[in-house]
Amino acid sequence: MSHPAKPKMVLTPTAGLGAVLSVLASLIWFGQAWVIASVLSALLSGDNVAVWGVMLSFMGLSIARALLNQQAQSALTQTAERHIQTLREEIIAKEAATDEESRFGGAGSIAALATEKLEVIRPFLLRYAPARLRVMVVPLIILAITASQSWAAAVVLLAAGPLIPVFMALVGWAAKEASARQMVEIGSLNDLLADRLAALADLTLIGAGPQVTQGFAAASDRLRLKTMAVLRIAFLSSTVLELFSALGVAMIAVWVGFALLGEITWGTWGAPLTPLAGVYLLLLAPDFFQPLRDLAAAWHDKSAADAVQEELLSWRDNARRPMLGKGAVVPAIAFENLMLQGVEVDHADRRLRFPNLEVQPGESFALIGPSGVGKTTLLRLFAGLEQPTRGAVLVNDAPVTGATADGWRATVGWMPQTPHFLGRSLRHNIGFGADLDSKVLRRARVSPVLAGLPAKDLTLLGETGAGLSGGEARRVMLARALHRSPAVLMADEPTADLDADTAKDIIDALLAYVAGGGTLITTTHDRRLMDRMQHVIRLEADA
Repeated sequence: MSHPAKPKMVLTPTAGLGAVLSVLASLIWFGQAWVIASVLSALLSGDNVAVWGVMLSFMGLSIARALLNQQAQSALTQTAERHIQTLREEIIAKEAATDEESRFGGAGSIAALATEKLEVIRPFLLRYAPARLRVMVVPLIILAITASQSWAAAVVLLAAGPLIPVFMALVGWAAKEASARQMVEIGSLNDLLADRLAALADLTLIGAGPQVTQGFAAASDRLRLKTMAVLRIAFLSSTVLELFSALGVAMIAVWVGFALLGEITWGTWGAPLTPLAGVYLLLLAPDFFQPLRDLAAAWHDKSAADAVQEELLSWRDNARRPMLGKGAVVPAIAFENLMLQGVEVDHADRRLRFPNLEVQPGESFALIGPSGVGKTTLLRLFAGLEQPTRGAVLVNDAPVTGATADGWRATVGWMPQTPHFLGRSLRHNIGFGADLDSKVLRRARVSPVLAGLPAKDLTLLGETGAGLSGGEARRVMLARALHRSPAVLMADEPTADLDADTAKDIIDALLAYVAGGGTLITTTHDRRLMDRMQHVIRLEADA
């Protein structure tokens, strides 16, 4: 299978409307500072101050600055949300459209990438682009204004300013590596959680609770240490940057103060420094460093976003074959036969080989064998939910292809080993909006379940089937599989973890389906079920 070229994704957003508005809001401070400097200069000189005019000017500029900042944040927020949502939809669409295991990681890693890791990009999208554009505009304007009044103050700014980007670059390397290690640990912890939750019942039965708790504690401690490493770098860099900024502002303040007192006569372009110019320079000096400090803070966001970007590129580079079909609702095909010919499936750690089989309408098959031998994989191959690496799955003497997969799956009823529910009513979980067939409800033994629910089939279920016992949830899954009267029913361990009475109900329902002309293929460890199947196929692990 050929692999497409590795796609490029640049997280660094362009200087859009939000960044431009942010720069304009910063430039308004120049006018506000001029108003303040004019008032202080007039007071120092003993001149009259037009109080109302000053107040209205300053308030007008403040309102304009606040409105621009609000619009800038709104535009940046919308852009960030669209970008993150696009990436999230891409991940979900790709994962939903493939039938192949991911080399990127388990379900926990992919879920972490689509949720919390993508959220790491949000601060970067909100802060980095406007901070970068402000650095390109605001300090240069302040430097030009300062140089027009004092070459000495301009020299101070030129000496202190470049130290900040240099230190940012040095710290950025370490921050990126620390962020990458943190992202990997988050994915590992999510994988661990997903695996342990999937095996929770078995772990409880064998009394492995303390060992699982210790494993989670060790994993969370590793994540804590890696998170603290990122924070240490952030605090260290912030301290040094604040030092540079404070020294630069302090040196200009000292020079302006002595120049206004007449103690220093050098540093200007011949004429002495006026109070208006001196106060104005003092007000502008902190804003020369502020965009650099904002960029330094956003630089840590960029380091974290770069780590996420590398994971996204790694995930994208994991080329996998798409699932057969489009998932469209199409009419079911007439079932004539189902065959397996020379089928092999390569997994990450092993190769599964399956015997040649032929299933005729009305037959019942039990697939048995030790755990891990590939029973569920074979069931997925039969249903067209997975493709073989070698060999072919034939339906009506023709291979299952993208053109025929939807029609074949419309012929199949699927009963998973682990019940899955939607956060909707029980009626919707069985019929997905269609009216329920009382015959199906009786055959699946769901009628007694409805009798015990407060709103009958309109009872709302959570995603975990809240309000249903394990046996009741399994009956609902059977009713869902039988809802559209499928020609073929595939059931994965339908009686696993059930009490004897509930298991008997499920077995009787499956046999009633076969007696009615249906074709049944099931995986099982249950001797009671396999003894009542027409064919029992034992799968063996490769030596």
